[in-house]
Amino acid sequence: MNLRLDRVTPENVREACALAVAPEQEAVVAPVAVSLAEAYAQPETTWPRLVYDGDDLVGFVMAGFDPENPVELFRCGVWRLNIAAGRQGRGYGRFAVEQLCAEARRRGQRRVTVMWEVHPAGPEDFYRRIGFTPTGETFHGQVVGERLLD
Repeated sequence: MNLRLDRVTPENVREACALAVAPEQEAVVAPVAVSLAEAYAQPETTWPRLVYDGDDLVGFVMAGFDPENPVELFRCGVWRLNIAAGRQGRGYGRFAVEQLCAEARRRGQRRVTVMWEVHPAGPEDFYRRIGFTPTGETFHGQVVGERLLD
């Protein structure tokens, strides 16, 4: 595998918007196009990146970095993670989140949060496997998880 994160550019934005998760996951994660619209509206706090394996687009990850946000869970967190249908279970999601955590460390952050919907096709098991634990809080009906960085 030759994994890397790249910025979204005019050259790859259409391909990014076409990235689709498995049909059963569509209920628990927003499409990439919606995420990019949110990033466009909040460019000073969002960090959208595409996940490539060689020349193949395999995923999308977006973080929020807003250390002054009055809501603690929005100060540093995973906002979106979309891995293409048929590409899941190969380490792409783990790679994307590890790179996001590395960026958080570079920014001086020591805690990364994530929220997930409890759903049969939801990402709870994935996030727990890579070191996130529920905080006991919920936000808009979603479980809040955290991972402390070393």
